[in-house]
Amino acid sequence: QVQVVESGGDSVQPGGSLTLSCTISGDTSSRYYMAWFRESPRKQREGVAAFSYDAAEVYYLGVVKGRFTMSQDNTKKTMYLQMNNLKPEDTGTYYCAMRTRWAGAWTTPANYNYWGQGTQVTVSS
Repeated sequence: QVQVVESGGDSVQPGGSLTLSCTISGDTSSRYYMAWFRESPRKQREGVAAFSYDAAEVYYLGVVKGRFTMSQDNTKKTMYLQMNNLKPEDTGTYYCAMRTRWAGAWTTPANYNYWGQGTQVTVSS
């Protein structure tokens, strides 16, 4: 089994910054692929960022490109989502997700096997 745990959510003012963390543990012997999603009462769960097949690049949701940066540490078991210039529309619950098969669009939640419990980000003045 795999455990996925996010942290770092908080309330910030527009223009502020936050860094979310995601740590994975358990059976990570197989290849896996990581992504960040978010969800709000007004929007269905949407893909925010994800590593490419070889983790050499990162895919981003268009509206966060240039403001958000996804990265990982050397162990590849901790991922980060650096979020700058936050806007009220970035408010939501942010989830870290893992899939063990590289199949289907990175933006489709159903393609991911494991999910964290979510961490709340609120952007408000």
